[in-house]
Amino acid sequence: MAQNRSDKLKRLVTVQRHLEKMAEIDLATTTSQRREIAETMDAVVDAINSLNPVHRTFSRHYSGHYNKLQQQDQMLSNVQQMHEMRVVRERTKGDRMEDRMKEAREAEDRVAADDSIYDLIDQHLAYKGEQS
Repeated sequence: MAQNRSDKLKRLVTVQRHLEKMAEIDLATTTSQRREIAETMDAVVDAINSLNPVHRTFSRHYSGHYNKLQQQDQMLSNVQQMHEMRVVRERTKGDRMEDRMKEAREAEDRVAADDSIYDLIDQHLAYKGEQS
């Protein structure tokens, strides 16, 4: 069975929307990881600033840990920016494809309407020919 252009584009739009959703999930995951790192960084800063003698003993360790957390946060920040751009790119592709699908469907509807008018004209001419 031959598929018309709008049906093919509809399938592609569905796939593109799925890719967009996957990009959104990746972005949400990265954002969640950054939030967890920020909370951990806050806890480490609290431990460094604590007057508790146990925390003072480990202040050098806490400082090293904080530096690693900062590096992870910077890396995740870059990844987050990449995911944000990917979400926008996938959404834009999907929107364009959806517009093309609608245009194709409108063109197909026009062709179908034209064909039905031509059929009516043919039937009318055939009816006139039979009466003569």
